[in-house]
Amino acid sequence: MKVALGLGLAEYPFATAQGFWRWVDLCEQGGADSLWQTDRLVSRVPILECMTMLAALAGRTRKLKFGMNVVSLALRDPVLVAKQCATIDVLSEGRLLPAFGIGSPQAPEWAALNISTKTRGAVTDEALEVITRLWREDSVDFAGRHFQLSRASIAPKPVQQDFPVWIGGASEAAIRRTARWGTGWQAGAETPDEVGPILAAIRAAAAEAGRVIDEDHYGAGFNFWLGQPSDPEPAAAMAAYAKRTGRDAGRGFVVGDAAAIFARIEAYVAAGVTKFVLRPVGQGDEVPLAQTRLLLEQVLPLVAARWPKTAHRGT
Repeated sequence: MKVALGLGLAEYPFATAQGFWRWVDLCEQGGADSLWQTDRLVSRVPILECMTMLAALAGRTRKLKFGMNVVSLALRDPVLVAKQCATIDVLSEGRLLPAFGIGSPQAPEWAALNISTKTRGAVTDEALEVITRLWREDSVDFAGRHFQLSRASIAPKPVQQDFPVWIGGASEAAIRRTARWGTGWQAGAETPDEVGPILAAIRAAAAEAGRVIDEDHYGAGFNFWLGQPSDPEPAAAMAAYAKRTGRDAGRGFVVGDAAAIFARIEAYVAAGVTKFVLRPVGQGDEVPLAQTRLLLEQVLPLVAARWPKTAHRGT
């Protein structure tokens, strides 16, 4: 079993670009498995555009893998996405982890860009076929309801021969989508108790489709704070989460010592999850950096000791 500990960003917490790059360097030097950027095009708070950010990581890093958590394909042109992913994979020498989904119906993009949420599932399914075929085939003809291609091709192809495709979402449609296209699955806000039945459904659907998804290709994530619940940083972040989602913030946050964070990881592993995207809480150049350092120094050794075959990079 390869339990891999990655880190991620949703909002952009840093005061300067230098702070961001210090964080990236710490993640690579400290043994993190991977870095992940949430996809958001329209936002009142600072959030990096994920494809651009991953291209920058390709030039900055040498060991880390990285991915988007997850790209909403209904908001993007699939040929461009296929080309962007292939380019980043080439320039990073095979370190990209593409991850796709339909996007939350509560996301601000739909209203801001006047795009219907009703067709996002169908658009995503067509886009996945277009993208994966462009990665494999030299000439693609496609006649769908939402996309039409005639003898389309991209070059160079991705470096990874079996280019991974991570799928997000927990609906029945997302389960079918994962079974058909996915080589991995990434949870959203699902708790350890909720993940188990979803994984069982994905395995059953994949078997019905004549496919198998590797047992160590199921992921989950949460926000973390190594400190006290009364600290102002987690209190503010959890209040904002509850207001935005209407959900108990305890679902998406773990606040406490290294043992508390490790206990949540252990609960997910017991449910079948082995890949993790942990997001530090806090704003400015120093706080996310300090939280990440504590995670790498205190939690990563616990993970490596519990699952000795844990790789510090790769999936």
